[in-house]
Amino acid sequence: MNTRIVTVAEGKQLARSVAIGAHRLTADEPEPVGTDTGPTPGELLLAALGACTSMAVRAYAQRHGWPLDRVDVAVRFDAQGQVVKNIGLVGELAPAQRDQLLAVAGRCPVHRLLTKDVTIITVPTLLAEPAPLP
Repeated sequence: MNTRIVTVAEGKQLARSVAIGAHRLTADEPEPVGTDTGPTPGELLLAALGACTSMAVRAYAQRHGWPLDRVDVAVRFDAQGQVVKNIGLVGELAPAQRDQLLAVAGRCPVHRLLTKDVTIITVPTLLAEPAPLP
């Protein structure tokens, strides 16, 4: 997994500026709750899963010299709150190669992280000293 720190700063209303190394993203909520200046945090999570899945499948096919022309991944939450990941594999692949690539899709790091017990530790950080009392 990547070791860069992700930082999040407040923006206008619910919009958030996300910094990952030199990269900048915006997260927000749709109107009327937010200003819809970026994807929601849930959509960013789905994007991470889809990107990781696509990269894992592509890397595996390249490593084995398989004729994968394109891998398309669409990820969404269903009505029950489950994550549904649709994977399209384009190329002259044998059925066994397709099966193997679909198995690889379930083993990308983000997929594994989301499907195991994860501990999240919240650490309070004092960013500014309060003004002294008169």
